[in-house]
Parts: sequence; structure tokens; C-alpha cells
Amino acid sequence: MTRTIRLTMAQALTRYLAAQMTEIDGRRLPIFGGVWAIFGHGNVAGLGEALWHERERLPTFRAHNEQAMAHAAIAYAKANMRRRFMAATTSIGPGATNLVTAAALAHVNRLPVLLLPGDVFANRIPDPVLQQVETFGDGTISANDCFKPVSRYFDRITRPEQIIPALTRTMQVLTDPAECGPVTLALCQDVQAEAYDYPESFFTERLWTPRRPRSDRDELKAAADALKSAKKPLIVAGGGVLYSGASEELARFSAATGIPVCETQGGKSALPDDNALNMAAVGVTGTEAANRLAAEADLVLAIGTRLQDFTTGSWALFGAARKSIIGLNVQAFDAGKHRALPLVADAREGLAELAEAVSGWKAPESWTDNAKAGKAEWQKEAAKATAASNAALPSDAQVIGAVQRTLGSDVILLHAAGGLPGELHKLWQAGAPGSYHAEYGFSCMGYEIAGGLGAKMARPDKEVVVMVGDGSYLMLNSEIATSVMLGLKLTIVLLDNRGYGCINRLQMATGSQSFNNLLRDSRHETLPEIDFVQHAASMGAIATKASSIAELETALAQAKANTRTTVVVIDTDPLISTGAGGAWWDVAVPEVSERAEVRTARTNYDERRKRQTIGN
Repeated sequence: MTRTIRLTMAQALTRYLAAQMTEIDGRRLPIFGGVWAIFGHGNVAGLGEALWHERERLPTFRAHNEQAMAHAAIAYAKANMRRRFMAATTSIGPGATNLVTAAALAHVNRLPVLLLPGDVFANRIPDPVLQQVETFGDGTISANDCFKPVSRYFDRITRPEQIIPALTRTMQVLTDPAECGPVTLALCQDVQAEAYDYPESFFTERLWTPRRPRSDRDELKAAADALKSAKKPLIVAGGGVLYSGASEELARFSAATGIPVCETQGGKSALPDDNALNMAAVGVTGTEAANRLAAEADLVLAIGTRLQDFTTGSWALFGAARKSIIGLNVQAFDAGKHRALPLVADAREGLAELAEAVSGWKAPESWTDNAKAGKAEWQKEAAKATAASNAALPSDAQVIGAVQRTLGSDVILLHAAGGLPGELHKLWQAGAPGSYHAEYGFSCMGYEIAGGLGAKMARPDKEVVVMVGDGSYLMLNSEIATSVMLGLKLTIVLLDNRGYGCINRLQMATGSQSFNNLLRDSRHETLPEIDFVQHAASMGAIATKASSIAELETALAQAKANTRTTVVVIDTDPLISTGAGGAWWDVAVPEVSERAEVRTARTNYDERRKRQTIGN
């Protein structure tokens, strides 16, 4: 007879989460690093009470903003290479819908996070409950239906026993290398408190290890044959290389074959910057070394990448008339993009098998030597852009140079939307795998500080450096206080260009007037004089302002020695970006305009579009 234990649904949920394990470097660890929670009437009596009972095995963390706590959870998973992750719970209502942006971010970036929003009463007796969104024509819909398009798996728990199959499916999705992404379990608030006789076996510890699918024999042969016929092959390394732990295999493969490597935003740090065949960033925010090769390559081996438009220059960058693409990806959806030869496999296993299949073959020396020469030229250009300056308003690149010189490549460098991703992708010299942490798949302003907190929770042994613009800082900065409260030190470099400088430059580049992006160009009676130093200090951080690059380097050296979150503010020029490197990006320009600048931009746009390789 099956032994059972009577628990509420919420108690069963937390007990199950605490029993799921993983193994990293020979250490058996809980796969859930904890639960972020902001309680309200929709989860405090059910899930809140259950979390209290499991607080030793499943720690609960309090944040100041629901989106931010989910961002922290997502960054935690990314910094753990998807081997460990976290959950986030909110009440019904705005707390729940605040999670939707984070769910979309995790979905785009293929990162695991468990979202547990409260929901309406399953019995519908108090209908409409406080915060309930009522749909006049459908009584089954709640605000949580917003999660459906941005969740890999969605379920609404309307009976306590439903949590058993739902949690099994949850863990399958969170740990599957191909399906990986956000899971949403909408928890009806009355059902959270309802009891059921659960089988004790449901709460037995379970170990989850990464699945590593190997190549299909025919796909492997086709890929090897295509590679051996290439004269100008190029590897594009995406985030899948890092999540697979395939960096060493990639380095061996590149060295054995002489194939140069370039990296997407998600794949940067797959190889250290000082690897001779690492051409660094590719695409819209790429280096000249990488993009020149991409334009000539007759074969592209795309490993663990979604091949999104920033990587491919909106499919105008890979310009060879007769080129092949090999899509080495654990997800078949990505492996077959743009008529690629699919090689559906784990990145590490697939690379090892491909290396064996082409053993003894090398790319022409002239192509490899050409790549190395291009890298040397690019390094000279990058050094000019990042060199110290006495400018009153330094560029983002000059700030990056100061951070790199002072703190080195051993830190975890974290950033997200705006102009910084473009500059950092091409200019930052990454060290160990995972030391470059970018959220650029969803390009979500406000990720940076919360993400830095999550990364620090995952890697407390590392210095975590967050670079953020003033626009993104103003959107979401509350977790500075959380980092201080938890004793998790961040170094935050805040670049103040008084507005949304990146999008302002894009606006001007497409022929428009500078409008509604910089504060000075927005409707105003008085321009705000925001004191970021006092603001950060009010949340418990050590804060200072640097008036020059030299002062910035001094402040960063002090920040490294500090034991508490430190914010260093520096004013920057909103109009300067690095001219070298980069590729075209498809941003639609109006066909009709009174402005001559816009008409000229449209003519240039139409010419550029002719270079797009449609359907390839």
C-alpha cells in the first residue's frame, strides 16, 4: 500500500522543490538556489506559510520589485550555466503581471526560471476577488493567461493533486537543454491551502543531470563533408557553447582545424579574448576582424546560436554567394534555420564527433593567417578607442577601458540594454567562460542591477561588475538595497549621458531629429538634476562620482577593496560611439518624409536591403 502524507498543495510544492538535486564538480547541491518572494493576499497564507517550513532547505529571499526579483533569478541561472535555478512567487494582480517581462526575457534567452504567481479562487465563490481581471465573455481567464506566450510550460493548478504531474513536467522543461525556459504555475489561492494525501515517494530526493544528445549519423556525415570542402570556414559560437561546457572542446577544434571563431553576445567568453583564433564579437556590434571574415566565409559553423538579426547583420553580413551553414544545436528549431545543414546535438558532444569525422583536415593556412592578421589590426583599433582620455565627457569606450585596466578580465562583467552592449561586445576582453554576462536577447532595460545580484548569488567568490546607463538605472534600481541587505557586494559603474543615448544615436542615424530621448530634447519646464550618488547612498551603497577617467580608475580600485555594494557615477558623452567595427542593422526608415535627411537615409536603407540573403 502506498504510504502518504497529508499536506497542503503549497506545502507539497515547496517540499518537492527542496528535494530536487544536481551535481556540479562532484558536489551534490539543491537544484533550486531558493525562492524570491513578495507576498500578498494571493500567496502569503498558502505558499508563504509553506516556504516558512522549508526555509532551511529552500531559502526565501525578499526583493523590492517583482520584475527585479525574477531578473535576479534568471541571472542566477545564467551564471550557473543553467545547472541551478530559482523560483519567484507573487500575489495575484500587479505582482503577477510584473513578472511577465521577466518571463519574456527568460523565454528569449532560453533560461530556466520557475514563476509561481497567485491566481483567482478555483471555487469562484469570492468572484471577483481583489485584483482579479474579469473577462466578460470567458470566466476561465485571469491575468495570468498573459504568461502563456512567454512560458515554455504553463499550468493553472485548480486542484491540489494537479501539482504532482505539473511539477514533473516543470522539472523536465527546466532541465531540458532544448526546451529550457520559463515555467509558470499559476496557483489558485484557495487551492494553495487545500490538503491532499500525497505519496511520500513524490518527495524522495532526485538527481537531475544534463542530457547530452549525440549527432545523427547521417547529419554528422553531411556536416563533415561540407566542412571538408570549405575554403573559408568560420565558427559562430553562441550561448549554447557555454551552457554545454564546450569551451575547451571548441578551443581544441579551432586549433586542430585552423578555423577562426567569432562570438555572439550570448557566446562571448566561450573562448578567452587572448586565444589567437578568437576574432571576438560578430554582427551589428562586432569587430572588423570577425565581420570581414563573415562577409567572405563560404561555410559558417553556427554552434549553439539562434542566429538572430544582431548576429547576422539582419542577414546582410554573410555575403558569400555560395555559402553553407551548419547548425550545430541541441534544439532542432535553431539547427535548421536559414536552410542550414542541421546537426542536432549537444555542443560539446557534437564538436567532439565532428572533430573525429574531419580528423586530419585543416582550413587553408592563408585563411587562418588572414584571420590572425585581421585580429592584430583590430586590437590596435580597439586600443585607440579604449585609451585613457582627459575629455570632460568621455565616451563609453573610454570608460570600458578604465574598468578593464583597473579590474581586469577575472571579474564577471554584467550589462544589458542601451549603448553599452554594443561597445562591450566588441571591446571588452573576456577571460574565463561566463565572465561576460550580457542580457541582449530581449534587450531589457532594468535587468542590470537585479541581474548583478543574481550573478553574485551564483558566484559569491567573484567580483561582479555591473555597467549601466542612467536611463536603465532609473527604470529599476531597487535591488541595490537588497544587495546591501544580503551582504552581496556589487560594483556598479553608472554612465550618465542624461537620457537614452543609444536610441538617440539610432534616431539621428536614420535621418530624424534628436527627439524625446535625451532629457534636453524632451518636453520639459525644468531639466532634472538627478543626484545619483545621493540616491544610491540612500539605499545603503557606498557611492561616489568621478569627474574624469583618472578619477574613475582611482574610484574603481577603492571599490574593489570595499566590502559593500559600491556605485561609481561618471558623466559621459551621449553622441560618441566607436566608429570601427559593426555591421548594418535593418531598422525601417520612412518611405515618405518632409526631411531631406530622412529621404537620404531611406535611399541608403533600400540599397542595404538589396544585400540581404533572403531565405538563406
